[in-house]
Amino acid sequence: MKKISESAVRRLSLYLRLLRVVAGKQELISSQELAERSGATSAQVRKDLSLFGSFGQRGRGYEVDDLIETLEGILGLGRRWRVAIVGVGKLGSALLGYRELSQRGFDVVAAFDVDARKVGEKLGGLDVSDIDSLERVIREREVEIGIITTPPEAAPDVADRLTRAGVSAILNFAPVKIGGNEGMVIRTMDLALELEGLTFALTSSRDGERSHA
Repeated sequence: MKKISESAVRRLSLYLRLLRVVAGKQELISSQELAERSGATSAQVRKDLSLFGSFGQRGRGYEVDDLIETLEGILGLGRRWRVAIVGVGKLGSALLGYRELSQRGFDVVAAFDVDARKVGEKLGGLDVSDIDSLERVIREREVEIGIITTPPEAAPDVADRLTRAGVSAILNFAPVKIGGNEGMVIRTMDLALELEGLTFALTSSRDGERSHA
């Protein structure tokens, strides 16, 4: 299988979101319209889609419903995914209340915390489970994706436990490196790093403007 860049996968997700907005309102969409809505170029849109086959017709564009179905298949959204959230602080609680997860095919079926005061509390329609029951609940509820929203010092151990319990992928919000078995898919979201990327871009842009002043 050809290797697809993470940036290309993110653009496919964006195209899908945009297509869902216009679904039911129009039957066709051009690469130019997708480009304008996504901030890409029409050439980039065509290149991204061509990685997975031939879509659309020259001079006619893409059929919206067909392209939605195709992108959902490419992104693995043709089925439901069972998700567990470990750590129900502010971020974890917010994710439990984020309805778009379910709308996009991700069913949060378990939530865990180490704080006895939170165990048994109902959040997002789920009873929070004690972290001690993690492996058993993960297996019983056939969880496939784990989301870690714990403090950094707890994240590596949680990742190990999720791996041993049989999850196939982890989305890690703790700003620390975690490991997993060979074949495990891991993504780390570090908000500070993302913000520093923005401030670097802003600083570089302003320095460039001053140098040309």
